[in-house]
Amino acid sequence: RRCVQETGGINAEYMGNSINTKSLYQHINMSTTGKGGKARGKTASTKQVSRSSKAGLAFPVGRISRFLKQGKYGERVGAGAPVYLAAVLEYLTAEVLELAGNAAKDNKKTRIIPRHIQLAVRNDEELNRLMANCTIADGGVLPNINPISVSYTHLTLPTIYSVQISVVAVSLKKK
Repeated sequence: RRCVQETGGINAEYMGNSINTKSLYQHINMSTTGKGGKARGKTASTKQVSRSSKAGLAFPVGRISRFLKQGKYGERVGAGAPVYLAAVLEYLTAEVLELAGNAAKDNKKTRIIPRHIQLAVRNDEELNRLMANCTIADGGVLPNINPISVSYTHLTLPTIYSVQISVVAVSLKKK
């Protein structure tokens, strides 16, 4: 196979046949033209590009669009709605994963488990407000000790009993 660049297009020789790509593309474009001479439809050189890649997103815009239409959220779905929703979902996912990764690293783990997601969400003020009514399975609870419980730690065991006994004695005298 031998290709030579010339001003009129690329002349290629393949298996003994000479092909001029300029005339080939003109032939393809001529077949898609109508009366006005402008090309209708797509030419052979265009490649399909997903809406996700056009928007620079990792989340599937086409799938979200399909779900919005099938879910009957509205009579019609605009072209920008699924792109915007995909961008918001991708941002929230990235935020949660970043915070959960930091929680996993703090616990000296390399794998994110539901506990790390719970710690990440509950320690972040905005995410906690967003997911206030959500329960994360196997997430556990935040480590928390009530301050009232801590204030009695300086008392020894006999002192606590003596305080309780004196309270009972005072309540009996009032009766």
